[in-house]
Amino acid sequence: MIFWQILTYFDLIMFVLVSLTVLYLGFFAFTSMLVRHSETPKAKFQNRFIILIISQKNGKSVLQTVNSILGQTYPQRLFDVTVIAEQEDEITMFHLAQQPVTLITPNFEKSSRTKSLQLAVNNLPQFKIYDTVIILDAGDIVEPEFLEQMNDAYESAGTKAIQAHKVSFNRDSVSARLSSVFEEINNSIFRRGHISVGLSAAMASSGMVFNFEWFKQQILRTKINWADKELEALLMRHHIYVDYFDNIMVYGEKSRHAEDFNREHRRWAFTQWQAVLRNLHHLPAALIHRHYDMIDKLLQWMLMPRIVMMVIIMTMCAVLPFIYFSMAIKWWILFAIVLFIFAMATPNYLVDDKWDSTFYKIPVVLMSPILSKCAWGRIFIEFINLKH
Repeated sequence: MIFWQILTYFDLIMFVLVSLTVLYLGFFAFTSMLVRHSETPKAKFQNRFIILIISQKNGKSVLQTVNSILGQTYPQRLFDVTVIAEQEDEITMFHLAQQPVTLITPNFEKSSRTKSLQLAVNNLPQFKIYDTVIILDAGDIVEPEFLEQMNDAYESAGTKAIQAHKVSFNRDSVSARLSSVFEEINNSIFRRGHISVGLSAAMASSGMVFNFEWFKQQILRTKINWADKELEALLMRHHIYVDYFDNIMVYGEKSRHAEDFNREHRRWAFTQWQAVLRNLHHLPAALIHRHYDMIDKLLQWMLMPRIVMMVIIMTMCAVLPFIYFSMAIKWWILFAIVLFIFAMATPNYLVDDKWDSTFYKIPVVLMSPILSKCAWGRIFIEFINLKH
C-alpha cells in the first residue's frame, strides 16, 4: 500500500515538473515560427571592434578562427583581434605569433573564462578606443562579411547586446549531430521564439556582441568562473534588451564523443542553477515592476534541463508499463508532444539521411555516463559508433 502511494505521488510530481518545462518549450517553439525575416539596413556609421578569442588546448582550431576573422571585408583599421591562448602547444603559439593579433598567454592556477576575459580587457591598449566587443571561442568560423553584418545589426538594433546565430559545421558522429540539433533548437526556442514576442534572446557563450564600455565595466566586476550567465543576468538587471540576428552565422565545432557531449551539458546545467541561486532574489522586484525579461530569464534557468527531461520521460515510458500500465499512457502522450515540439524547432537541413540512425541512438548517448561504468556498456557504445 505504501509503495503504491509513493509511486503515485512520485509519478504525479515528475509529470507536473516535466509538463511545465514542455509547456514553456512548446510555446516558444510555436512563436519561433511566427518570425518574418527582413533585411538589415546598411549602417551609415562604422564601429570599431575588438574581437576576443578564448582558446585552451585547441591547437589548429584557434588558427582557423583567427584566419577567418582576419579575412574580413570590413576595413582592417576598424578592428583588432586579441587571442587569449592558454596551454597551447609550441607549434600553435608559433603560428599565432606570426599573425597580426595581440597574443595573451595566461598561466592561471585554475583557469576560467571570466579570468581570461578580465586579463584581455586589462591588457588592451589604453590609447585605442573601441565601440563594441565580440567574443568568440577557438574553433568558431565566421564568413568574410561577418563584421559588416555585425556593424549593420548593431546600428539597427539600437541595443547594447546582440547574439549571432550559432550553428555547427561538423556532423560526423552521433554526438555531434545531436549537439547540432540541440543548438538549433536553442536558436529556435530561446532566441528566435523569444524576440518574436518582444523578450530578450538567450546568450550562447560565443558569437556575442556587447557595447565595449558596458562590457568592460561589468566583466571586471564578475567573480564567477563562467561569466556568460552572469553577464546575461546583468543585462536583464540593467534593462538591456538582447537582440538576435538569424542571418549572422558563427560556425562552431561540436563534440564528437558521447562523454564530451554529456560533460558539456552537465556544466551548462550547473552554471544555469548557479545563475538562478545568484539572481533569484531579484524575482520579487521583477514581478512588482513587471520586468518581463528578468522574470522570463529566471523561469528559463529554473527549467528542467532537456537532457534530464528526456531521460525522465524515456525511463517512465519504458518502466511504468511493467508496474502499472495505465500510468504510462500520459507519459507516452507527453513524449509524442515533446517530439512534435522538437520537430517544429529543428531546421529541415538537419533532417538528412543520417537522421533516423541518430534518433534511435539518442537513448544510448544520454545514458552513456551510466553505460560507460561497465565493460559491456563501453563495448556497446563502441559498437554503435558513438566515438568515431
